[in-house]
Amino acid sequence: MNDGKLPDGGVKVLVPCGALGAGVRADEVEAGLAAGAHAIALDAGSTDSGPAYLGTGKSKYSRAAVKRDLAILMDARDRAGVPLLVGSCGTSGCDEAVDWTLEIVQDVADELGLRPRIAVLYSEQDKATLKAKNAAGQVRALAPLGPLDDATVDACSHIVALLGPEPYISALQGGAEIVLGGRTTDTAVLAAAPLMLGAAAGAAWHGAKVAECGGQCTVNPMNPGILFSVDAEGFDIAPLSPDNRCEPRTVAAHMLYENSDPFHLIEPGGVLDVTGSEYRALDARTVRVTGSRWRRKPYTMKLEGAAGGAFQTIMIVGIEDRAVMADLDGFMARMDEALRDRVRRTMGEAAGDYDISLRAYGWNAVSGQARPPGAPAPLEVGLLFVATAATQALATQIAKVCNPYFFHFPVRRGIELPSYAFPFSPAEIERGQVFEFKLNHVVQTADPFELVRIRWVGAGVQDKEVRDGQAA
Repeated sequence: MNDGKLPDGGVKVLVPCGALGAGVRADEVEAGLAAGAHAIALDAGSTDSGPAYLGTGKSKYSRAAVKRDLAILMDARDRAGVPLLVGSCGTSGCDEAVDWTLEIVQDVADELGLRPRIAVLYSEQDKATLKAKNAAGQVRALAPLGPLDDATVDACSHIVALLGPEPYISALQGGAEIVLGGRTTDTAVLAAAPLMLGAAAGAAWHGAKVAECGGQCTVNPMNPGILFSVDAEGFDIAPLSPDNRCEPRTVAAHMLYENSDPFHLIEPGGVLDVTGSEYRALDARTVRVTGSRWRRKPYTMKLEGAAGGAFQTIMIVGIEDRAVMADLDGFMARMDEALRDRVRRTMGEAAGDYDISLRAYGWNAVSGQARPPGAPAPLEVGLLFVATAATQALATQIAKVCNPYFFHFPVRRGIELPSYAFPFSPAEIERGQVFEFKLNHVVQTADPFELVRIRWVGAGVQDKEVRDGQAA
C-alpha cells in the first residue's frame, strides 16, 4: 500500500462480517474486491459474551468456523494483492488467543499453498508493568470500578490493553500482507488503512465505527458484508449484497450501538465527534456521511482483565401446573427457602460459602424485575436452578441435595407431590468455573507502541518479535 497517498475515490475497506468466525460470504467478498477494495479488515472479538473468553484464553467461535472464514479471506487477499487485517483475535485478544488464530492462518496457508508475510500484534500486559504504571498514577478507573490495586492485578489470569490503529499501520508500512492483532478497539482495525493513506481522520474513524459490525448498519443485518470508502471530506458506505441497502437512519443509528454517547466515541489518542455529521442517501443502497470530526487527546489504552472464581452446577425443570402459575412469585419464594433450609440441615458448614439462585424464564428471569400488577400468567415457565460454590464438587453436591425439592416441591403442604418436567438425566449439569471482569480502567502511554509487541512470521522474514513498533 502506498503510504499517505489518498487514492482517487477514497480508501475502500471491505468488511466481510462483524466477527471472524461468524460467517463470511464468498460472493460478498468477491463483490468487494470487484469494487476495488484496498484492504480487507474485520474484528474477531469482544467482551459482549462475558469474561470467560478472556479468563480462559479460549475463542467463542469454533476452530472450524474461523478456519472456514480465513480460507475465503486469505485466498481472496492473495488473488487481489490487498492486506488482510484482523483485530481482537480469538475473541479476547490475549496472547493465547492470538497464537491460536496464527496457527489456523498457518494451516490455511499450507493448504492453499500461500506464503504470506504476517505481522502479529500482542497486547496482553505484563503485571509488573501495570503495577508500576498504577503506582506512577498512570492508571485510572472507568465507572463503576474504583482505583486499581496490586491484588486485583494479581488475581487476573489475562489482562489486555486495547490497541489503536498505529501498530496496524506500522505493520502495513513494514510490508505485512496479513496482520493479526491482539485486543483492539473495534474501530481501530478498520480505520488503520484509511488513516495510513491520508483519508480524513474524522471520516475514517466514523466510517470504521459504522462498519464495525458488518451488516448491522443495513436494513438486513443477516447479509454481513459492507464496503466503506473514506476520502478527504467524508465516507460512503454500502452493503456488498445487491439485495441489501444502507439508509441514513441505519447508518446514523450505529453510533448508539455499544456507546453511551450518540455523538462522541472515545478512542486511543482522540475522540470522534459526530455532532455536525450529515447523512444522505447517494442512491438506493449507499449513504454518504460528511462533517465528522476527530479531536486529539493524550494517548490512553483501555485495560480489560478477567479472573476465575467459584464454580456452578445447574438444573432445569419446566412447570405448567396452573396452581403454580397462579402464584409463581410465592411458589418460588417458598421453594427458595425450602432449598436453603435443606442444604443447611443436610450439609451444614461443609457447604461453605455458597449461593442458590432460582430464575423463572417466561416470567422475569431476564429483567429480574417484579411483574406489574395484573400481568397475565404465562402458560408455562422454565425454572433454572443455579448452585454456586467454592469447588465444582461442592456445587454439584448442593444441587444433588436440592434435587428432590426442586423437582417435586408442592404448591402447598398436604397435597400429593408433583413431578415437574426435566429435560436431562442426570439432572445436574456442571457449568464449570465462573469468570468475572476485574479491570475496566485506562492506562496512559508514552506512545501507541509502549505496551505492544510485534512479531513477524512468514515469507521473507525470520520469526521474531520486536517491542518498539519498528518494521521488520
